[in-house]
Amino acid sequence: MATDPWQRHADAVARLAASYDAMPGDAPVRLAKSTTNLFRVRSASSAPGLDVSGLTGVIDIDAEARTAEVQGMCTYEDLVDATLPHGLIPLVVPQLRTITLGGAVTGLGIESTSFRNGLPHESVLEMDVFTGAGEVVTTRPGDDLFDAFPNSYGSLGYATRLRISLEQVPAYVALHHVRFDDAALMAKTIAEITETGEYDGQPVDGLDGVAFAPGELYLTLARWTDDATSVPGATTPSDYAGAKIFFRSLQEREHDLLTVYDYLWRWDTDWFWCSGAFGAQNPTVRRLWPRRLRRSDVYMRLLALDRRFDIADRLDRRAGRPQRERVVQDIEVPVERLPEFLAWFDAEIGMRPVWVCPLVSTGPDGQGGGRGWTTYPLAPGETYVNVGFWGTVHVGPEAPEGPRNRAIEAKVHELGGHKSLYSESFYDRETFDRLYRGDDLATVKRRYDPDDRLTNLYDKTVRKK
Repeated sequence: MATDPWQRHADAVARLAASYDAMPGDAPVRLAKSTTNLFRVRSASSAPGLDVSGLTGVIDIDAEARTAEVQGMCTYEDLVDATLPHGLIPLVVPQLRTITLGGAVTGLGIESTSFRNGLPHESVLEMDVFTGAGEVVTTRPGDDLFDAFPNSYGSLGYATRLRISLEQVPAYVALHHVRFDDAALMAKTIAEITETGEYDGQPVDGLDGVAFAPGELYLTLARWTDDATSVPGATTPSDYAGAKIFFRSLQEREHDLLTVYDYLWRWDTDWFWCSGAFGAQNPTVRRLWPRRLRRSDVYMRLLALDRRFDIADRLDRRAGRPQRERVVQDIEVPVERLPEFLAWFDAEIGMRPVWVCPLVSTGPDGQGGGRGWTTYPLAPGETYVNVGFWGTVHVGPEAPEGPRNRAIEAKVHELGGHKSLYSESFYDRETFDRLYRGDDLATVKRRYDPDDRLTNLYDKTVRKK
């Protein structure tokens, strides 16, 4: 076995290529990986997936240049474990531990640093993509493949290596939870913080929040610090991987202190607030639930069991409750339209809490201006707010048709926003191509997948192929 990390990487890419060559030409191309953070149900297939077993690590870290060479299937958990001893982290670390770097780039990742650092693909300096032609193409910002890759979800190929920028972090994160009774005032504050990088004279390094109810909204302002004594009322860092639950702390205390590591994974322990569906927030159950198993990938496996055996649906039928529609989505709207969306969402969907996270795309040119990304046309330099909501709504027999999800799709685009494609989508082909620039994507796909081996984006995300 090779000991040089670059040779091990080359060997892993060779195994990937061999597994691709061995696949029948008409077989669906999928990755053989044990975890997923997608909420799309796919058509069943008995075909073996691509061998990516050797593409899960960090190849090299240049602490002086603040860059890392990372394999595409490396999870952010493993990536942070490699960079944090150097006092460095990726510019954007998505909330869930098992999201992979390649997945966050070909999909879309976001977190509290996105208001100043954009999205994960915007800190990629160079990447190798294994294309539908069975070739590894090295691509950089400005190349057609690079610019079309974000939001392509494997329809153009798979990232095998990515060189990314890192940023310096101290030991701790000081949190300030600011309550708002009015969504318009919260939106105004988001815009001001994004513009100035500070709040009440203090720098803001991370920014996200939670809307618990129409009159109870919070922004969490994160400030990097080496001074653990600078947080009012905090003597030691809080621990939300144990008995305490992070999202509840927003309502319980104004100031808090976390280690950088615990801040990065503050949402993972309870899958935001979704762990409650499995009893993990019940104090008795929580004491018995091993700490190492309170994490998002465990909840995802439990959810898969529920889907397989229709547990929730069976219980609903027994209790005479209407059939559920799963409403699991992340959307973005311009910051000035956030109050309108939240008011509509309260009236038409009625699901709370919801997560809010500002972002500003830097665009392919990295300057916050000019053109947007090929398949996810955010206006560079403009402030958007991601709204995440994850749960079910009792709607009755029409639930399989997705009436609430269809209404959300229509409303988001009426407000000049966008919807991520990691979950269920219901667009017709014409609308989808208009919103996600299907013609531009098809042009790039023909160049790098001339035999059309890879499933196209519409079939993958809407038709569930």
